[in-house]
Amino acid sequence: MTPHIVFLGTGLMGAPMARRLITAGHRVTVWNRDTSKAQALQADGATVATSPAQAVANADIVFTMLTDGAAVENVLFTQGTAEALKNGAVVVDCSSIAPDVARDHACRLDNFNVRHVDCPVSGGVVGATEGTLALMAGGTPETIAQIAPVMDSLGRLTHVGPSGAGQVCKLANQQIVAITIGALAEAMMLVEAGGADRGKFRDAIRGGFAESRILELHGARMVQRNFVPGGPSRLQLKDLDAVMDLAQAQGLTLPLSQDVRDAFSDFVAGGHGETDHSGLLLHIEQLNSPQAGTATTEDRA
Repeated sequence: MTPHIVFLGTGLMGAPMARRLITAGHRVTVWNRDTSKAQALQADGATVATSPAQAVANADIVFTMLTDGAAVENVLFTQGTAEALKNGAVVVDCSSIAPDVARDHACRLDNFNVRHVDCPVSGGVVGATEGTLALMAGGTPETIAQIAPVMDSLGRLTHVGPSGAGQVCKLANQQIVAITIGALAEAMMLVEAGGADRGKFRDAIRGGFAESRILELHGARMVQRNFVPGGPSRLQLKDLDAVMDLAQAQGLTLPLSQDVRDAFSDFVAGGHGETDHSGLLLHIEQLNSPQAGTATTEDRA
């Protein structure tokens, strides 16, 4: 029997993921805090619920794609959603939250005889739309096997370990993304200062050792100066803060991650929280502007 699927959180990532599930033939109920974002999926065949607790009634699999751990906490526990879930249901949390919070949610849901998978994703809006997301799942082998057929329409599912392991892998992924964006932004500055064309530079190195999804997508954004968010910088900063918290807890020193975290912190503090994270280029440009150079000279004087 086709499982009844619920999707809680239909924003930039959640909406295309829900559409993929509907297109795959699943019966999908959706909820979003901003009702208009959920109602936009009615034309695709989704049923719209007025509350998360109403949405999950009789659901077999419940996806959450929410802003942060506090939002997941609110939706699952403060609003009574956990109590409304039926025995044996599975919650698949695709939000990017701290690993210890994911493990706490798993333990609390277990008290309701509800299983939990922390399954953050990577691939952005493009990956969500095309069904090519990287899906990093933490949980029991049995639960991962149960949800695997449903996940096929979303992307490539990898069971990375026990509860919380998915979130750890997502943080490591975000480290790589952020540091690579920073390196690419600095390279763009260098080639232009040296008299080369940024777009031609990007074309020239594709296929070489620097080839990456970041170069393909975010490199294009930097050349086109298109910083409408797929991934807002405030969320990149949130993930980097979680990276540094985990590193501190494990006694690790991660200098590159710390540097790029500080750069994103300054960028967001400067009013760019909603700018795409590839827009870190703007921050690097500002640091190298004549005005910045003058200010530095005066500060040293």
